[in-house]
Amino acid sequence: MRLKLLNLFCGWVVVFPALVTALSVSDVLEIIESIVDCATCHAALIPLQGLALLGDDAFSDVLIGVCDVSGLEDADVCSGLMTRLGPIIAHDLRSIDALDQTAGRLCDALFGFCASKTPNSFTVPLPSPVAPISPPSTPTTRGTPFQVVHISDVHIDRDYTVGSEANCTKPICCRNFADEAGDPITDPAQPFGNQRCDSPAVLSNSMLEALNSFNAKFVMSTGDVVAHDIWLTTQDEVTSNLNDFNSDILSKIKSQMFPGFGNHDVTPVNAFPRNTTTTANVQWVFDLQSTDWEPMIGSAASQQVDHISGSYAAPVPDTNLIILSINTQYWYRLNFWLYDSDTFQPDPNGVLAFMVEQLQAAETAGKKVWIIGHIPPGVSDTTEDQSNYYDQVIQRYKDTIAGQFFGHTHLDQFEIAYSDYSHQTAANAVGVGFICPALTPTSGNPAFKVYDVDPDTYGLMNIRVISANLTDPTFQENPTWSLYYDAREVYGSLVGLPATSELTPAFWHNLTEVFAANETAFQLYNTFLSRGGNVAPCNDTDNCRSNTICDLRALRAQNNCDVDEGLASLTRRTEEGVRKATTSQCEGVEIREIFAEIQRKSKE
Repeated sequence: MRLKLLNLFCGWVVVFPALVTALSVSDVLEIIESIVDCATCHAALIPLQGLALLGDDAFSDVLIGVCDVSGLEDADVCSGLMTRLGPIIAHDLRSIDALDQTAGRLCDALFGFCASKTPNSFTVPLPSPVAPISPPSTPTTRGTPFQVVHISDVHIDRDYTVGSEANCTKPICCRNFADEAGDPITDPAQPFGNQRCDSPAVLSNSMLEALNSFNAKFVMSTGDVVAHDIWLTTQDEVTSNLNDFNSDILSKIKSQMFPGFGNHDVTPVNAFPRNTTTTANVQWVFDLQSTDWEPMIGSAASQQVDHISGSYAAPVPDTNLIILSINTQYWYRLNFWLYDSDTFQPDPNGVLAFMVEQLQAAETAGKKVWIIGHIPPGVSDTTEDQSNYYDQVIQRYKDTIAGQFFGHTHLDQFEIAYSDYSHQTAANAVGVGFICPALTPTSGNPAFKVYDVDPDTYGLMNIRVISANLTDPTFQENPTWSLYYDAREVYGSLVGLPATSELTPAFWHNLTEVFAANETAFQLYNTFLSRGGNVAPCNDTDNCRSNTICDLRALRAQNNCDVDEGLASLTRRTEEGVRKATTSQCEGVEIREIFAEIQRKSKE
């Protein structure tokens, strides 16, 4: 492999004799066009390293030019995005060996090559149980369930402007963009939102007020407060947006709130440097949320937010339950700060160690734990290494962990963990990650979840999805938040769920068996993903159905069926398809999609 890479490197030397000289936009376009597999990606990093050595500005300026040539984004979007992310990528390139593993991971994040489903071997240090743990028994009688509300991905656009263009050329619309001044409005933004736009503040406030009708014991928010204007965000803007939402929570929600970080809750987007990085940190956002969250989670937990990783553990009053909030952005493939060292770091910022510490304390005290985080451990966005290590933790503490809750995908989903992933059966199902749909209308109808919780076991007895229909004639006057579906009623009837049974991991596995055998049942789930809005077709002509079921059975990323095929797979898409990818539900704009469009154009 190294010999092949060195030969490729020699080829680049012929083309660019002085690698530590400025590469032009056309040079970098040629480099991108040359990437066809992992080896050529490693080789391509070498001249890019030379460009990075000339400084952040030189590197970012060339990336801006590349983005402009792609034609996928307006000039201001290209400039703002690359000005923010370019310096991080340049720092990575200056810090690593282009032929080493970290470079391969960077290739995967930027170009979709060198992906691996095989994590680095690492055993998480785990204390043995103090005494043998017996599996929890099913109660003979159950107390009255209490309610918990789960919200996520609100993505509030504080600059949303009623009457502005909703059908614009930016990643999000419904704003007064300077370069659109004077253009005729073709689709005026309505008061409560549009599917091409993030949430106006009035939509968020409407949802927060609707939560109170459920008299929830507590509310969980699994991150992503800030809008998708990632080419414009500043520290002042993010600070203001987070402060405003925290104030809204405290003034409008009557129940206790347990919040968490999302990958958009910082600037640049996704950018959470590890504590081994000496050139940057995001202590400012930890300080901010530590202060703002203290009235919600208490002083001890707020101090953990400030000094560990943005993670914390907090007890739920009058219960035997602990909320363990983890900052999953240190395991996020598009956090480019993860690629600035060739030293393998199995536990960035000690998130796993913190989990183990808190879970062990809960086990010793006989308490139950709910884990909340932003990015689900099984999705393709999560690094296989840390997902595997997370799985080791939940396997050890499976009898202490009563629930796992995430957001990020903007869809209504679930992922199952197994004690033996080689034999995925109901008997081997040991945990479920429940994924909350988003408020932002970009992913379908705005929604949140309500859980009915057993007061003794803290397992889920039911899940109800509450949604507001964008096409309802009254939506723009005052959204109506109503039941979209009842999981026990709809899914329970498909599986034959006993009246007193919890929604156990075995239940969710059996449901996937129904989806595999019953096309109608699967299509119902596919419709539920986006709450009936912008439903994407999914069948087995392109393996969509089988891959979706595979992903439902993968709370561990190495077991999902999402395989990176590199830029070449993206070049087969139509221009409209690529555009939709760049305005993906979570990210808004992805550098990889811009590079893919460069390759597509080179083949025309």
